[in-house]
Amino acid sequence: AVMRAGTVTRAYRDKKEKLATAEAGTREESGPRPRRRRRRPGKRIEEDEEEAVFREVVSFTPAPLPVRYYDKDTTTPTSFYLSSLEELLAWTPHMDDGFNVALEPLERRQPPLSSQRPRTLLCHDMMGGYLDDRFIQGTAVQNPYSFYHWQYIDIFVYFSHHTVTIPPVGWTNAAHRHGVCVLGTFITEWSEGGRLCEAFLAGDEGSYQAVADRLVQIAQFFRFDGWLINIENSLSLAAVGNTPPFLRYLTTQLHQQVPGGLVLWYDSVVRSGQLKWQDELNEQNRVFFDSCDGFFTNYNWREEHLERMVRQAGERLADVYVGVDVFARGKVVGGQFDTNKSLELIRKHGFSAALFAPGWVYECLEKRDFFQNQDKFWSLLERHLPTHSICSLPFVTSFCLGMGTRRVCYGQEEAVGPWYHPSAQDIQPLFGEHRLGGDGGGWVKTYCCLVDAWHGGSSLLLRGTIPPEVGNVAVRLFSLQVPVPPKIFLSMVYKLEGPTDIGVALQLTTGDISSCHVGGISVLNEMSSRHSPRPLRVPPTKLARWAGRCGQPLSGGWVQRCYELSLRGCLLLDLFVSFSRPPGSQEQESFVCRLGEIQVVDANSLLSPLPQVQAVTVTHTRWQQAAPVQLQLSCTLHWSYPLLQVRCFRIHHWSGAGRGSHGREPLWPEKPTLLGLAFANQYRVVDLPVDAVGPGQEGRVEFLVEPVPREGFLVPQAEWGRTVLLYSAPA
Repeated sequence: AVMRAGTVTRAYRDKKEKLATAEAGTREESGPRPRRRRRRPGKRIEEDEEEAVFREVVSFTPAPLPVRYYDKDTTTPTSFYLSSLEELLAWTPHMDDGFNVALEPLERRQPPLSSQRPRTLLCHDMMGGYLDDRFIQGTAVQNPYSFYHWQYIDIFVYFSHHTVTIPPVGWTNAAHRHGVCVLGTFITEWSEGGRLCEAFLAGDEGSYQAVADRLVQIAQFFRFDGWLINIENSLSLAAVGNTPPFLRYLTTQLHQQVPGGLVLWYDSVVRSGQLKWQDELNEQNRVFFDSCDGFFTNYNWREEHLERMVRQAGERLADVYVGVDVFARGKVVGGQFDTNKSLELIRKHGFSAALFAPGWVYECLEKRDFFQNQDKFWSLLERHLPTHSICSLPFVTSFCLGMGTRRVCYGQEEAVGPWYHPSAQDIQPLFGEHRLGGDGGGWVKTYCCLVDAWHGGSSLLLRGTIPPEVGNVAVRLFSLQVPVPPKIFLSMVYKLEGPTDIGVALQLTTGDISSCHVGGISVLNEMSSRHSPRPLRVPPTKLARWAGRCGQPLSGGWVQRCYELSLRGCLLLDLFVSFSRPPGSQEQESFVCRLGEIQVVDANSLLSPLPQVQAVTVTHTRWQQAAPVQLQLSCTLHWSYPLLQVRCFRIHHWSGAGRGSHGREPLWPEKPTLLGLAFANQYRVVDLPVDAVGPGQEGRVEFLVEPVPREGFLVPQAEWGRTVLLYSAPA
C-alpha cells in the first residue's frame, strides 16, 4: 500500500530487528516482574483478553540511567552528540539508543536527489544546537523555532561544533516525511581538532577506516543519511595525504549500507594541509571533491568565483553547493532578506545552493513575527527553488507544525498549554499567495494557524477573494507524482469563518500515462485534466474504520467531506482546494477557511488487517515523593509493532489506588488521560502523579498504547496495547 523503495525498506527493517533483539535482551535484566492475568468482568476490555501485569515495591533508590541518553533531572530521553575520537570509536548500539532512531524512512520524491539538476541544502546552525529539539518526546516551550518549507529543499544538515553531531531524531522524522535527506556533521577545529586528525589520519589505513566505519554505523543505526565532513584545522602532510582515501572509503561504505547516502566536504583545508578557505572549487581543493559526493563552498565568493567553478566542476555542477551565510557575515553576496540575490547568481551558473543558518529569521528578528518573517524569507527565494513532488500513498496531513498552544484530537481539545515535538510535524503544503490574471484582483493566500486545529496543534488558514467575473478560485497545496491505484478515497476537513455559502472542494490534476480513464470517461493524451471527485455517500463495510467519521456531525464548526475516485492508468500531479461563489451571487466574495485535514488513500490499503500492539512491558522505574499523599512515577514502556505501518503511537494511562488485596477495583474515569506521542516502539513516562499507598494497599496504573495507522483512521480502544503496573509500599 505504501510505496517506498524496497532497498530502503529492507535495510530499515533489518536494523529495527537488530534493535528489537538488543531491547529484548535488556528487558529481561531490569524492571518489575510481569505476570499474565485476565481482565475481570465489568472492566473496559473484553473479559477474555489478556494483559501483562507488573508488580513493583516502591523504592526511592532506583538504578541510575545513562546520562548520555536521558535528562539528568527528569530522565526524559534526549538526543546526544559525541565529543571526542575516543567516544566515537567506543560507540556501539545500546538499548537506550532506541529513542533516537528515526521512525520515518526517507520517502521518495520527484525529482530525486540523484538527478543532475541544481539542489538546495539547508544547514541548520542555531545557538550551538541541541536546544529544545533535543527532547525526543517533546517539551513544553513557548515560541520554538519551526521549519516547514520542506518542499523547496533537498538536504538538511544538522550542524553544531561538537565532534560528531548526530541529528536529533525529530528533525530526521520531519525531513524524511517530506522526502528530504538528513546529514550529521563530523567537525574538527583548532589545535585540539588538529591532534584528533593526526590520531586517525596520519597513521595507516586501519585508523581512518575505523573512524569511517563508525560514522557509517551511526548513520545506519539512527536512520539518517550521511555526513558533512568539516576539517577546520591544519593537517600534516601525512594526514592530508590520507584524507582523500578516508573520504573515498567513507563514501563507498556509506553507499553500501545507507541507500541514497551522501558524504559532503566543506571548503576548508587545501591539498597542502593548510587551513585556507578558497570560497570556490579549484585545484587546491579539488582532490577532496573528487573523493566524495559533493563540495560545500565557503561564503565569501563573488560571481567570478562561480564563473571559474563552471570549468572546474564539469558535469558535476549540481554537486557543488555554493555556501550562502544568511546572517550576511563577512564580504558576502546577499544574505538576510537579500538572500535571493545570492540564489539568483548561483542558479544562473547551474550550481546547487547551501543556505547556512536560515534560522536568522528566528534568532535576530521579533519572535512574535516569526511566521510572517519565515514566510517572507522563503517567498523571496521561491522562484529559485524548484518544488518537489510527493510520490507515494497514503498521503495524510493535518497541517500540524509539531507545536502548538494546545493539543487537539479530531476536534476534541485534549490539553491546553504550549508544546513542541518536531517528530509530530505533518506533511506541510506549499505556502504562498496565488493571484488570478487580469484586473479582477482574485487571490488566495495560505498561512500557518496556531489559533485553531482539527488534529494536533495547528491548521492551514486560507484567505482570499473571488472577483465578480469568475466563478471560483483555486490554490495548489501539494505537488504530486503518484501513479494512481484503481480506486482512491479522499477526505477533507475544513471550517469556514462567519456565515457564508462559499463552496469548498478538493481538485486533483492528472497527467497522462498513455491513457488515463476517470470513472467511465476516457481522458486520452491530455497532459493535464482537473477532476472534482464525487462524494463517498455509503462507505463500504471494510472501510468502516477509515470512513467512520464521514457524514457525522463534527464539533467546533468543522465539516468533513469524503470522496471516492476511480482512475486507471493515471498519474496524480497536483492537489488543489477550490473556493466557489454562492449560487446567484454577482459580487466580489471574500472568504476565510481553515483546513484541518486532507487524506488521499489507496482503497486497497484499507482492506489489509490491522496489526496488534503486542508485548507491552514496563522497565526502569523511578519513584519520587511528591506530597504526603502523592508519588511521581517514571518508567519506560516497550512494545512490539510493525513500524512501517504506523504514523505514531498515542500513549495513555488510567491510575487509581487504595484497594486492599481483596478490595474492589477502583473506578476509572470515562476516558484515559493522554501522556504523549511516541515515534518508536518505546516511550518514557516521566513524573506521572499517582496516589501514594499505605501498608496493605495496592496502587494501580494502566498504560495504553494506541497505534495511529498511516492511513489516518482511529483504532478502537479495545484494540490498543496495554499493561498494568501494580505497586505497593515497602514492608
